[in-house]
Amino acid sequence: MRWLGNLEAEIMDCLWKWGRPATVREVVDEINTRRPAAYTTVMTVASILHGKGWLTRQKQGQAWLYTPVRSREAYAAALMEDALGASEDRRVALAHFVERMSDDEVAALREALRDADRDIDGASDRSTDRVTDHDVEP
Repeated sequence: MRWLGNLEAEIMDCLWKWGRPATVREVVDEINTRRPAAYTTVMTVASILHGKGWLTRQKQGQAWLYTPVRSREAYAAALMEDALGASEDRRVALAHFVERMSDDEVAALREALRDADRDIDGASDRSTDRVTDHDVEP
């Protein structure tokens, strides 16, 4: 995964913030509240994001409605995974990352790890159940 370019990030930010499908016109109008952006440029970049698999689109009259494929959080997680992969020692990189976290962030990480453990335990329980079901003869 690569970082989004500046305009790509602005487009995705609008769509993530709104939480609904939107047209290029809506995105352009929002970006133009902060800086000038040409409709055709935003349309081209939205089309590129669609081609890269970042956006889905559905025709509404003459316009396309664009919707993000991934959440902002999933994008951030993928970036963290990429950054972690840049280290030769993932354990040390994780330790440095955790050292910089606030107490609230550490608590959230602990909760996420507990949830992940429950998800893994539940999945292994279900897979064990399936094996057991297949092993039982009528």
